[in-house]
Amino acid sequence: MRSFQLHAAALAAAFVLAHAEASAQTASPRVSAPAIDSVGASGEAEESAWNFEALAYAYVAPEDEDFLMPLVYADRQHLHFEARYNYEALETGSLWAGYRLGAEGKVSFEAIPMLGGVLGDVNGMAPGYEIALGYDRFELYSEGEYFFDFEDEAGNFFYSWSELSFRPVERFRFGLVGQRTRVYETDVEIQRGLLAGLDFEQVGFTGYVLNLGWDDPTWVFSAYVDF
Repeated sequence: MRSFQLHAAALAAAFVLAHAEASAQTASPRVSAPAIDSVGASGEAEESAWNFEALAYAYVAPEDEDFLMPLVYADRQHLHFEARYNYEALETGSLWAGYRLGAEGKVSFEAIPMLGGVLGDVNGMAPGYEIALGYDRFELYSEGEYFFDFEDEAGNFFYSWSELSFRPVERFRFGLVGQRTRVYETDVEIQRGLLAGLDFEQVGFTGYVLNLGWDDPTWVFSAYVDF
């Protein structure tokens, strides 16, 4: 387990250091005070441009097997698409489509209502959302979905992940995280903990510790690349 943890952390750190000479940005793609409509805001972006982001979360759970959760995002103007694996359950994938809404200003806001199909160890569909708020150096991000299990109504479940963070400097953030999931076993229904992350122009790394002080801690290491 420890070798998996160290390997995941080293891989993500190398990802970041490889791009450490890039100029800083104010936030990561996933947790941000985002530019919702970059075409309208700058007048310079091409309307046909696609933006892609890939993320990976390495989970080190004390009472279950370690696993990797990859995600891929694709955006074109207001259209938003996602692919997830090991999110609703292990060996399970989901595909999502949504529409980006939001505004920039002193308080930046983004909301993406979505609908997803889930196939694998569990099968069903899920309406979901992603919300991001930004004010000064504070950032709030939340995502959730209600999964409807086609095979067993008892499998219906609300999944959520939320982060509240503060940036003392552009590249570094720290804060609080909360999660509700069925992907792995834990004695804590709503897991909560701490986060700390580094963000560069195209890559970033964040470490999380969940349930510290309530249960045996779960460690999560994430890395993203924007291309």
